[in-house]
Amino acid sequence: MNPLSNRRPWLRSSRMRTALGLAFVPVLLLGGPAVGDTGAAGQSGNAAQIIVAPNLESFTLENGLQVVVIPDRRAPVVTHMIWYKVGSADEPEGQSGVAHFLEHLMFKGTTTNPDGAFSRMVAERGGQENAFTSADYTAYFQRVAKEHLPLMMELEADRMEHLVLTDDVVDPERDVVLEERRMRVDSEPGSRLREAVNAITFVNHPYGSPVIGWQSEIEALNKESAIAFYDRFYTPNNAVVVIAGDVEVDRIRALASATYGKVQRRAEPGARVRPAEPPLSGERRIAVSDPRVRQESLSRTWIVPSQSTGTGRTPETLDVLAYILGQGPSSRLHKSLVLDKEAALSAGAYYQGSALDDGRFGVYASPQSGHTLEEMEQLIAAELETLLETGVSEAEVERAKNSMIAGAIYAQDSQSQLARLFGGALSIGLTVEDVQTWPAQVSAVTPDDVLAAARAYLTSLPVTGELRMEAPQVPDAARTDTPKLKDKS
Repeated sequence: MNPLSNRRPWLRSSRMRTALGLAFVPVLLLGGPAVGDTGAAGQSGNAAQIIVAPNLESFTLENGLQVVVIPDRRAPVVTHMIWYKVGSADEPEGQSGVAHFLEHLMFKGTTTNPDGAFSRMVAERGGQENAFTSADYTAYFQRVAKEHLPLMMELEADRMEHLVLTDDVVDPERDVVLEERRMRVDSEPGSRLREAVNAITFVNHPYGSPVIGWQSEIEALNKESAIAFYDRFYTPNNAVVVIAGDVEVDRIRALASATYGKVQRRAEPGARVRPAEPPLSGERRIAVSDPRVRQESLSRTWIVPSQSTGTGRTPETLDVLAYILGQGPSSRLHKSLVLDKEAALSAGAYYQGSALDDGRFGVYASPQSGHTLEEMEQLIAAELETLLETGVSEAEVERAKNSMIAGAIYAQDSQSQLARLFGGALSIGLTVEDVQTWPAQVSAVTPDDVLAAARAYLTSLPVTGELRMEAPQVPDAARTDTPKLKDKS
């Protein structure tokens, strides 16, 4: 597992909902290939015949709300999701965490359904519900028996425009979020490192701020800031509803018009233009040391094009590169560092490409006992140098593509996974067609494409993060409790 990624999208209770890491769509397709080497998809040349969710239909209501319907009649259940095209990277300056804070407050009640009635009605019908926030979107979902879908749509439409907040509700919930931050970030060395690495990777772009927010800015959030954010972004023309399950498209059209269609278009959020990340010279490196660390780790991160900002097959090529370099037991880093040299407990690579703006490419390793982070850095650098000099083989590329396309096929077995896939993609500016034709794009990647991508994006200085078991011995006068940026430019 990558020590700097957060791939636990629904790891929270209905009372404490945890903010996600940077813009990660929790599915196999966009930025997350299946782990393992399998040829279950057949030759990747056949991928042009694979269409993800071929029976999908999409339409837009008069108020601007987009609705996506994915019929799946294998069981009489439905997954209902609403995705708002707003996340932590869209927050006003000085209000980090307000997107996640509002996510909490959306469960507090409306004029029609006060005091948590929404969640009680879902529970009474045996359903499941939750929500999650990322840098680029906020989503709410319910999974219920199909006869309860009309009620779910009615409830979500109601809280899209009738949320009621008072200081008596908002102030205690702010304390809940602060406690969540203390528990999941401040008391977890790995989370502190992730936060620190993000901050020095994106020094100007808002991706550098944590989704959950900085403590001092969370403390300043109030009813007014939450309502202002709600009024600006929680409007039907800034949302996508995805319904997957045992449904008829015509029936959903009628239900959507009768529920969401009545919600007034009350704001124009405008173009999602964020500050650009400038090119920076010099090495950026940060270390978090803590006696509670049980396994040290090293990571190296580069800013790269995402599915939204990349041109041509660049995003799919980066996906394939990450697979060859560090996904699965036959990947280069795992074979070299873990199996051959027996120097690392784990080693790998990842591509986080599901973002509205640029994404990230990373490599990582955790040393075996008797080995050091400095060794991990040298061994990773050697593997990268070999790849940059000699490229990748046709067999490696075909194996990676086959496994990734197999993941696309397997993902279609899960209605909730499909709902998350399309909702997340549409929320970052992609289209239904982009998702449906993803296997064909992967199939077209060549060894030359992979080598060109590696040389284009992995030859600049990366951001390095170190998680250490204890602080290095330094003179008392130089001691500090906060991690230091080491500038070796």
